[in-house]
Amino acid sequence: MVRKRRMVRNFAHRPVPRDVLDRILRTGSRAPSAGYTQGVEFLVLEGAEDTKRFWDATFPEDRREGFRWSGLFDAPAIIVPLSSMDVYLDRYAEADKGWTDRDPTRWPVPYWDIDAGFAAMLMLLTAVDEGLGALFFGIFQPAAFRDTFGIPDSRTPIGAIAIGYPAPDEPSPSLKRGRRPLNEVVHRGSW
Repeated sequence: MVRKRRMVRNFAHRPVPRDVLDRILRTGSRAPSAGYTQGVEFLVLEGAEDTKRFWDATFPEDRREGFRWSGLFDAPAIIVPLSSMDVYLDRYAEADKGWTDRDPTRWPVPYWDIDAGFAAMLMLLTAVDEGLGALFFGIFQPAAFRDTFGIPDSRTPIGAIAIGYPAPDEPSPSLKRGRRPLNEVVHRGSW
């Protein structure tokens, strides 16, 4: 499944069955989480009405004209993984973790966002297993997204995943760069 995974930017007009979407979500909910906090949540948007609201909030109609991958807007489902720093700070203030405060400076990196990224990757891979295409992308109008869907300030959308049956697709020009060779990205024993 890993070698088959690629970002799909064009989707067929065909709904994703609920049981398939639920399997994708169940797999995402099993992602590793620091301290078994399980502080990741998902906003699921299914069908034309929900996905149109998403696109209207995050990618206004006037910007869509001439967009290279207009088939992206046909994705029948969008999942937005949301992280929560507060859930992690609360969890690590519990007795079994040994901290008594909720000081975010204890965290060398924001594991709440990392854990949400793990969940997103598991969902991307599960989509491939289910014969679907998927694309992870950023939400560049976060305030409008929050307002449209009532997302509380305590939750952070780390991006969005468009999911559906792939249609013929034009690969991203970025792929011409190729993957960096392993000897450029692996440092054994020291930098």
